[in-house]
Amino acid sequence: MNIDDRPRCGWMGNDELMCRYHDDEWGVPVHEDQHWFEYLVLDAFQAGLSWRTVLHKRAAFRKVFHGFDPVRVARMSEEAMEKACQNPAIIRNRLKIRAAVINAAAFLNLQKKHGSFDAYIWSFTGGRVIHNNWQELDEIPAHTELSDAVSKAMKSAGFSFVGTTICYSFLQAGGIVNDHLVDCFKHAELKGG
Repeated sequence: MNIDDRPRCGWMGNDELMCRYHDDEWGVPVHEDQHWFEYLVLDAFQAGLSWRTVLHKRAAFRKVFHGFDPVRVARMSEEAMEKACQNPAIIRNRLKIRAAVINAAAFLNLQKKHGSFDAYIWSFTGGRVIHNNWQELDEIPAHTELSDAVSKAMKSAGFSFVGTTICYSFLQAGGIVNDHLVDCFKHAELKGG
Protein backbone atom coordinates (compact mmCIF):
# COMPACT_ATOMS: atom_id res chain seq x y z
CA MET A 1 0.00 0.00 0.00
CA ASN A 2 1.39 3.38 -1.02
CA ILE A 3 -0.18 5.86 1.42
CA ASP A 4 1.38 9.09 2.66
CA ASP A 5 1.85 9.75 6.35
CA ARG A 6 -0.86 12.40 6.81
CA PRO A 7 -2.98 11.75 9.92
CA ARG A 8 -6.22 9.89 9.17
CA CYS A 9 -9.27 8.61 11.04
CA GLY A 10 -7.91 5.08 11.20
CA TRP A 11 -11.10 3.10 10.51
CA MET A 12 -9.81 2.11 7.08
CA GLY A 13 -6.94 0.02 8.50
CA ASN A 14 -4.34 -1.02 5.95
CA ASP A 15 -6.83 -1.43 3.11
CA GLU A 16 -5.83 0.72 0.12
CA LEU A 17 -9.35 0.89 -1.32
CA MET A 18 -10.75 1.96 2.06
CA CYS A 19 -8.01 4.57 2.37
CA ARG A 20 -8.79 6.01 -1.06
CA TYR A 21 -12.49 6.12 -0.14
CA HIS A 22 -11.63 7.92 3.12
CA ASP A 23 -9.33 10.42 1.41
CA ASP A 24 -11.38 11.12 -1.73
CA GLU A 25 -15.04 10.56 -0.90
CA TRP A 26 -16.14 10.08 2.70
CA GLY A 27 -17.54 13.30 4.07
CA VAL A 28 -17.07 15.28 0.85
CA PRO A 29 -20.36 17.13 0.20
CA VAL A 30 -22.36 15.49 -2.59
CA HIS A 31 -24.67 17.49 -4.88
CA GLU A 32 -25.33 14.98 -7.69
CA ASP A 33 -28.46 12.88 -7.48
CA GLN A 34 -26.93 9.80 -9.07
CA HIS A 35 -24.14 9.87 -6.49
CA TRP A 36 -26.73 10.16 -3.70
CA PHE A 37 -28.57 7.17 -5.13
CA GLU A 38 -25.34 5.15 -5.21
CA TYR A 39 -24.73 5.86 -1.51
CA LEU A 40 -28.35 5.01 -0.72
CA VAL A 41 -28.03 1.62 -2.43
CA LEU A 42 -24.60 0.81 -0.97
CA ASP A 43 -25.48 1.86 2.58
CA ALA A 44 -28.60 -0.32 2.49
CA PHE A 45 -26.42 -3.29 1.50
CA GLN A 46 -24.04 -2.47 4.34
CA ALA A 47 -26.74 -3.14 6.97
CA GLY A 48 -25.32 -5.82 9.25
CA LEU A 49 -22.04 -5.97 7.33
CA SER A 50 -18.79 -4.03 7.15
CA TRP A 51 -18.29 -1.09 4.79
CA ARG A 52 -15.12 -2.82 3.59
CA THR A 53 -17.20 -5.74 2.27
CA VAL A 54 -19.52 -3.41 0.37
CA LEU A 55 -16.74 -1.19 -0.96
CA HIS A 56 -14.86 -4.16 -2.40
CA LYS A 57 -18.01 -5.19 -4.29
CA ARG A 58 -18.85 -1.66 -5.48
CA ALA A 59 -17.87 -2.23 -9.11
CA ALA A 60 -20.12 -5.31 -9.27
CA PHE A 61 -22.99 -3.38 -7.64
CA ARG A 62 -22.49 -0.63 -10.22
CA LYS A 63 -22.87 -3.17 -13.02
CA VAL A 64 -25.91 -4.94 -11.53
CA PHE A 65 -27.66 -1.65 -10.73
CA HIS A 66 -27.08 0.02 -14.12
CA GLY A 67 -24.45 2.52 -13.02
CA PHE A 68 -26.75 3.50 -10.13
CA ASP A 69 -29.20 5.11 -12.54
CA PRO A 70 -32.43 5.30 -10.48
CA VAL A 71 -34.63 5.34 -13.61
CA ARG A 72 -33.18 2.04 -14.85
CA VAL A 73 -33.11 0.48 -11.37
CA ALA A 74 -36.79 1.38 -10.78
CA ARG A 75 -37.62 -0.55 -13.98
CA MET A 76 -35.76 -3.74 -12.99
CA SER A 77 -38.01 -6.75 -13.55
CA GLU A 78 -38.55 -9.71 -11.24
CA GLU A 79 -36.29 -11.66 -13.61
CA ALA A 80 -33.51 -9.06 -13.29
CA MET A 81 -33.82 -9.08 -9.49
CA GLU A 82 -33.65 -12.88 -9.47
CA LYS A 83 -30.56 -12.77 -11.69
CA ALA A 84 -28.98 -10.32 -9.21
CA CYS A 85 -29.78 -12.77 -6.39
CA GLN A 86 -27.68 -15.38 -8.20
CA ASN A 87 -24.71 -13.06 -8.80
CA PRO A 88 -21.81 -14.05 -6.50
CA ALA A 89 -20.01 -10.75 -7.18
CA ILE A 90 -22.52 -8.82 -5.02
CA ILE A 91 -24.17 -9.36 -1.64
CA ARG A 92 -26.98 -11.71 -2.60
CA ASN A 93 -29.65 -10.55 -0.19
CA ARG A 94 -33.07 -10.76 -1.82
CA LEU A 95 -34.62 -8.14 0.49
CA LYS A 96 -31.82 -5.64 -0.11
CA ILE A 97 -31.95 -6.17 -3.88
CA ARG A 98 -35.72 -5.57 -3.86
CA ALA A 99 -35.16 -2.53 -1.60
CA ALA A 100 -32.84 -1.00 -4.21
CA VAL A 101 -35.65 -1.20 -6.78
CA ILE A 102 -38.30 0.11 -4.36
CA ASN A 103 -35.97 2.90 -3.25
CA ALA A 104 -35.27 3.90 -6.85
CA ALA A 105 -38.99 4.54 -7.38
CA ALA A 106 -39.23 6.50 -4.10
CA PHE A 107 -36.08 8.43 -5.06
CA LEU A 108 -37.63 9.44 -8.40
CA ASN A 109 -40.80 10.57 -6.63
CA LEU A 110 -38.77 12.82 -4.32
CA GLN A 111 -36.86 14.21 -7.31
CA LYS A 112 -40.15 15.11 -8.96
CA LYS A 113 -41.56 16.66 -5.78
CA HIS A 114 -38.45 18.65 -4.76
CA GLY A 115 -36.71 19.29 -8.09
CA SER A 116 -33.83 17.01 -7.06
CA PHE A 117 -33.04 14.52 -4.35
CA ASP A 118 -30.10 16.75 -3.47
CA ALA A 119 -32.44 19.66 -2.65
CA TYR A 120 -34.54 17.32 -0.51
CA ILE A 121 -31.72 15.77 1.52
CA TRP A 122 -29.85 19.04 2.13
CA SER A 123 -33.09 20.69 3.30
CA PHE A 124 -32.76 18.78 6.59
CA THR A 125 -29.80 21.01 7.54
CA GLY A 126 -30.77 24.11 5.59
CA GLY A 127 -27.98 23.34 3.13
CA ARG A 128 -25.21 23.49 5.73
CA VAL A 129 -22.63 20.87 6.71
CA ILE A 130 -22.58 19.76 10.33
CA HIS A 131 -18.92 19.74 11.41
CA ASN A 132 -18.41 17.56 14.47
CA ASN A 133 -15.26 17.63 16.56
CA TRP A 134 -14.65 14.04 17.58
CA GLN A 135 -11.30 13.13 19.13
CA GLU A 136 -11.73 9.32 19.07
CA LEU A 137 -13.57 6.89 16.80
CA ASP A 138 -15.67 5.56 19.68
CA GLU A 139 -17.16 9.05 20.19
CA ILE A 140 -18.87 8.98 16.78
CA PRO A 141 -22.55 8.08 17.27
CA ALA A 142 -24.37 5.39 15.31
CA HIS A 143 -27.31 7.77 14.84
CA THR A 144 -28.44 11.26 15.83
CA GLU A 145 -31.64 13.30 16.00
CA LEU A 146 -30.91 14.34 12.41
CA SER A 147 -30.65 10.76 11.16
CA ASP A 148 -33.79 9.88 13.16
CA ALA A 149 -35.68 12.66 11.33
CA VAL A 150 -34.28 11.68 7.90
CA SER A 151 -35.12 8.01 8.50
CA LYS A 152 -38.70 8.81 9.53
CA ALA A 153 -39.22 11.10 6.52
CA MET A 154 -37.72 8.63 4.04
CA LYS A 155 -39.78 5.75 5.42
CA SER A 156 -42.93 7.83 5.00
CA ALA A 157 -41.81 8.59 1.43
CA GLY A 158 -41.81 4.85 0.66
CA PHE A 159 -38.14 3.91 1.14
CA SER A 160 -37.01 0.70 2.83
CA PHE A 161 -33.71 -0.17 4.52
CA VAL A 162 -33.45 3.43 5.71
CA GLY A 163 -33.26 2.97 9.47
CA THR A 164 -31.61 5.72 11.46
CA THR A 165 -28.17 4.04 11.52
CA ILE A 166 -28.20 3.54 7.74
CA CYS A 167 -29.32 7.15 7.30
CA TYR A 168 -26.50 8.38 9.50
CA SER A 169 -23.95 6.46 7.39
CA PHE A 170 -25.56 7.96 4.29
CA LEU A 171 -25.33 11.51 5.72
CA GLN A 172 -21.67 10.95 6.67
CA ALA A 173 -20.79 9.53 3.25
CA GLY A 174 -22.49 12.39 1.40
CA GLY A 175 -20.85 15.08 3.47
CA ILE A 176 -23.89 16.50 5.22
CA VAL A 177 -22.09 15.44 8.39
CA ASN A 178 -18.31 15.80 8.73
CA ASP A 179 -17.32 13.06 11.16
CA HIS A 180 -13.61 12.98 10.37
CA LEU A 181 -11.67 13.07 13.63
CA VAL A 182 -10.23 16.49 14.44
CA ASP A 183 -6.64 15.30 13.97
CA CYS A 184 -7.45 13.79 10.53
CA PHE A 185 -6.23 15.93 7.62
CA LYS A 186 -9.69 15.73 6.00
CA HIS A 187 -11.44 17.38 8.97
CA ALA A 188 -9.74 20.74 8.45
CA GLU A 189 -9.82 20.38 4.65
CA LEU A 190 -13.60 19.92 4.67
CA LYS A 191 -14.05 22.73 7.17
CA GLY A 192 -12.17 25.00 4.82
CA GLY A 193 -9.26 25.43 7.22
